[in-house]
Amino acid sequence: MSSLLSVSDLAKLQTSKYVNLGSLAILVFDYCITFSEEVQWTWFRSWDVTRVMFIISRYLPFAGVGMTAYDALRASNQCTSTLEGNIIHIIGIVAAEGLLIIRTWAFWQKSKRLLIGLLVYSVLTITAAIAADLSPTMLLPGEEPPLNTCYFESTRNGAVVYIFLAIFESLILFLTIYKRVRDYRDFQSGIVATLYYDGILYMLCILAITVANVIIGAALASAYSNLFDTLQLVSHSVLASRILFRLRNNNERVHEPSMSVTALEPINYLQTSPMSMSGMGTTRSEV
Repeated sequence: MSSLLSVSDLAKLQTSKYVNLGSLAILVFDYCITFSEEVQWTWFRSWDVTRVMFIISRYLPFAGVGMTAYDALRASNQCTSTLEGNIIHIIGIVAAEGLLIIRTWAFWQKSKRLLIGLLVYSVLTITAAIAADLSPTMLLPGEEPPLNTCYFESTRNGAVVYIFLAIFESLILFLTIYKRVRDYRDFQSGIVATLYYDGILYMLCILAITVANVIIGAALASAYSNLFDTLQLVSHSVLASRILFRLRNNNERVHEPSMSVTALEPINYLQTSPMSMSGMGTTRSEV
């Protein structure tokens, strides 16, 4: 591709910019309609790993999305560094994935082996993704952005980064389904239903956007390479937060009225009773 883009490529770039700005609108709108839930389920509670990751995944995307929007709106011949924006995107997504790991860990009854395995695999995934993104070698064949230009595009290596992310999210999804089928098939518990059905729905949405980014980055024109760049970060922030809100809401309802939950912490256990084993009781957890 020459350094000057065709009218068709410019139109594709404009479409990509509009989609990224639309993702910013989604983030702001969702924040407004879920702010009361945030106050109810996270404010005035103790600080721990879960709350730190929530705050990062909830608020850091505003900086990342804002920087991406600025990058999309600037003139194509005005080159600015995107390193800071990429770092914010990575941290925001990692924090949201951390909340999903905690949810999966809780669903697996706080299995230490599972937690260690997921953390190790998370580090390997992050390392591989960063290495692929920084690699000077093109890992996938296809059209690349023009050299020495500052258009709103990325290389094909971005698709490889999303492949690593899609594999990790598929693993989280598989672990949730496997545990439900193996141990919770006959449960009629509100907290298990929240952990499972909400988790599956939101994970499928996140995974669908990740897979879409793989396809866009690997198969479509490079002008579309950043089409869902902001949407990826926004979806992680929005859906991971909603998982946490729904879980705490359900957990509050299954507790007795006299038992107030004041600590903001991961689910400490999924304690079953003989009644719940027979499908007639509830499963309680602490959040």
